[in-house]
Amino acid sequence: MARAFSFRWIKLAAVGALMPLSAVPARAQVICGGHDYLVTRLAEAFEEKRLGYGVAGQAAIFEVFVSASGTWTILMTDVKGQSCILAAGEGWEDTLATAVGQPGG
Repeated sequence: MARAFSFRWIKLAAVGALMPLSAVPARAQVICGGHDYLVTRLAEAFEEKRLGYGVAGQAAIFEVFVSASGTWTILMTDVKGQSCILAAGEGWEDTLATAVGQPGG
């Protein structure tokens, strides 16, 4: 039961996160492709390297890529191996992990 609930929650969270994308102008499209290809392009075009990753249940892996100049990209890879750039931007700042409710958290 816990596994089914967890997966359902992940699906709801993913749908909720993607729904606002339909309201974004057409020029801000999600880019999808092979994982190796996208990672290579991030390295070549922006000199971004993987900072870390997290697993979303059995649904996907999310990776954060950053460059020394502050550009960043969030890449999601699903269980079928399809990767998509979900978000990208500038001004990345590394911070120390702090507990919620603590100064800076």
